[in-house]
Amino acid sequence: MDAFRVLIRGKFDPLDDEARALLEDKTDVAFTEEGTFTHDVNATAFTFRCQVPAGPDDDERAAKDGATAALDAHGLPYRDLNYAVTDLRAIKIRRKKG
Repeated sequence: MDAFRVLIRGKFDPLDDEARALLEDKTDVAFTEEGTFTHDVNATAFTFRCQVPAGPDDDERAAKDGATAALDAHGLPYRDLNYAVTDLRAIKIRRKKG
């Protein structure tokens, strides 16, 4: 699969009731192109999981840009972002024989 899996850890700026409701609708642990959130009880710290398609020449910067665009699409105020990128093109799967 030609894709990146990106974890973004960050903090939310204060969320209003509407933003909290939107967040709850997007809470999951799956990696999707739209992205999903997990967060602390007070919805101040979060982890955003996103899968970004990878072109042949795409690198970690392209993965971060794609994941940030997916995060921005949710319209929630955030800050203090840290990224972890996994290039699925580099993962080798060992099949059991026998």
